[in-house]
Amino acid sequence: MTESDTAPHPAAVHGRAAHVRGLVLAAGAGRRMGGPKALVRRSPDEPTLVERAVSLLHAGGCSGITVVVGAAAEEVSAIVTALGRDVDVVPCPDWDEGMGASLRAGLTALTRSTHEGEGCVDAVLVTLVDLPDLTPEVVARVLDAPGHVDNAHSPHPDPDEHALDLHQPAAPTTAELRATLRRAAYDGVPGHPALIGRDHWEQVIASASGDHGARHYFRTTPHQLVECGDLATGRDADTREELDTSR
Repeated sequence: MTESDTAPHPAAVHGRAAHVRGLVLAAGAGRRMGGPKALVRRSPDEPTLVERAVSLLHAGGCSGITVVVGAAAEEVSAIVTALGRDVDVVPCPDWDEGMGASLRAGLTALTRSTHEGEGCVDAVLVTLVDLPDLTPEVVARVLDAPGHVDNAHSPHPDPDEHALDLHQPAAPTTAELRATLRRAAYDGVPGHPALIGRDHWEQVIASASGDHGARHYFRTTPHQLVECGDLATGRDADTREELDTSR
């Protein structure tokens, strides 16, 4: 028996968010990085960025993970399926179009599927493979936080206007979870991960294009911002230099 056989499941760190599945967008070619970011390691003895993304979503509390693959799909898929947890892979044939195509592929696949006896997935927590300082604590905060609806859609909102009510019940009903639209913010600037309830999927799929993902939908739809600037920067890494200097 190995140590991994006896170790607690990483999701135990922050509890398990039932019916919320992690969605990792990992299809890009990473041209400025020198190759697909999903396969990049910060150092030879560290996991690939796609392995890291899957692990931190599990540790933060997601009920399983779906990874969207495109560039180097076979190699990335082999790494993901070897993780041996509730992880699956969705191919994105038109991955070169940008993030929008990956998001559409992931949401479309999840609309039609169920996972590990959980029944329908009621919400997805979307993240990118190239966020090197994202932590399970950020994931847990976005999953768990009650919040104030941002009706202004400001790209630089005042964090004081979005204070969380810590006395609000943390366990949503199915209807509430499906209606959820929430994303992390870093020093007031919106970023990833983003929690998207099932009620929003059809419109997100319809509006996601190019390299903008769900950006247009968030700009035009009331949603919650969860401040996470004390936990991470939320910056993506497009080059090896940016990856090496990230904290």
